Amino acid sequence: MTEWWLWTYVAAMAGGVLLFNRWRADPRGVPRSEYRVAIAIPLWSGFWYLVMALGGGRAEVAGHTVYWARYVDWVVTAPLLLVALMLTGTHSLPGRRWRLMTALVGANVVVILSGLAADLTANATSRYGLYAIGMLSLLAVFALVWGPLRAHAHRQPERIAAVYTEAALLLSVLWVGYPLFWLLGPSGVGLLGSTTTSMLFVGLSILSKVGWSIVDLSRLRTLSDRGHLTVV
Repeated sequence: MTEWWLWTYVAAMAGGVLLFNRWRADPRGVPRSEYRVAIAIPLWSGFWYLVMALGGGRAEVAGHTVYWARYVDWVVTAPLLLVALMLTGTHSLPGRRWRLMTALVGANVVVILSGLAADLTANATSRYGLYAIGMLSLLAVFALVWGPLRAHAHRQPERIAAVYTEAALLLSVLWVGYPLFWLLGPSGVGLLGSTTTSMLFVGLSILSKVGWSIVDLSRLRTLSDRGHLTVV
C-alpha cells in the first residue's frame, strides 16, 4: 500500500512539471524565473519519490523505517518554495533581499536536518531534543515570513500584497502538518502507522508543492491578465 501512495506522488509531480511547462510557454507577464522554480520543485521531489517507490531511499532505525530520501527531497524543495514565496513578496520592488533570503533558507535547512538527525537517532531523549531544535527553527521561518518579508510585500500594490498574504498563509498551514505527522507517526509517539504516515506525507507534499505553486502562479497570472502585474 505504501508503494502505491509513492507511485501516486510520482504521477502528481509529473503532472505538475507538465502543467508548469505549459504555463511557462504562455507566461502572462509572470517572470520566467518563477516558472523555473515551480518546475524544479516537482522534478527534484518526483525523482526522490521514484527512488522510494522502487524500494530505495530508506533505512531501518530503532525498529521503524526511516525514509531518508524524503529529507533529501525536502532540503532542496522547501527552500525553493521559500524562494518562490519571496519572489511573490518582492515582485514589484527593486533589488533582491539576499540577507533575508539567506536567513529564510538557512533556518529552513536547520528544520530539515534536525528532523533527519532525530529520525536516525535511537535514543528517545536525543530524538525529541533534535525535534525541538527543528520546531524552534520552523518558528524562526514563520517569524521571517510574517515579519520582514510580509513588510516588504505590503510595500507593493495592494493586489500583489494580497496574493503574498494568501500564499504565505497557505504555505504556513501546510507546513505545520509535517512536524505534526512526524510526531504522531513511527518516528514520534507511534499513534499512526507507517502506511498511514506515508499516505499523509504524500497528500501533504502534493498540496504543498504542486498545489501551492498552482495557487501562487495562477493568482499572479490572473493579476497580469487584469493589468495589475508588471514584470520587473
